[in-house]
Amino acid sequence: MKLLKEIKDKEWSKDESTLKIREASRAVLFDRNGLIPLLFVSKYSYYKLPGGGIDVGENKIKALVREVLEEVGSKIKIEGEVGKVIEFRSKWNLKQVSYCYIGRIISKGTPTFTEKELRQGFKLLWLPLDEVISKVENSKPTNYEGSFIQKRDAIFLR
Repeated sequence: MKLLKEIKDKEWSKDESTLKIREASRAVLFDRNGLIPLLFVSKYSYYKLPGGGIDVGENKIKALVREVLEEVGSKIKIEGEVGKVIEFRSKWNLKQVSYCYIGRIISKGTPTFTEKELRQGFKLLWLPLDEVISKVENSKPTNYEGSFIQKRDAIFLR
């Protein structure tokens, strides 16, 4: 998958043996009306594309299908690749590789947010692409993680 960008908050050691590695899948998805599911994390004032970490034994697509079903309540069809973004989060000594896909919503249901997502005030919105881009690019995250998510998802959307 094509590397779109590397994001880092400071220079990092090229020795990756000490870094924690996390891989995740996310997606820009369209329903039949051209609307995109977008998650608002109200506690920290940022928006994010649906998706999340790849569990042991999962591939990128299987993880994405599971995460979208949990966060959006929707079944999806993947139609292509957008690219990947690598994040180096020095505060957590973390290298995160996020793979992004484009696809369609096949059926809609109800999200089943985790306790952590509920505590963070997750809300699901359905918006046209231009509004999604505007909300992601213009949000002002109030936490460390949100600042990375905003940059990453803006890259995927553009």
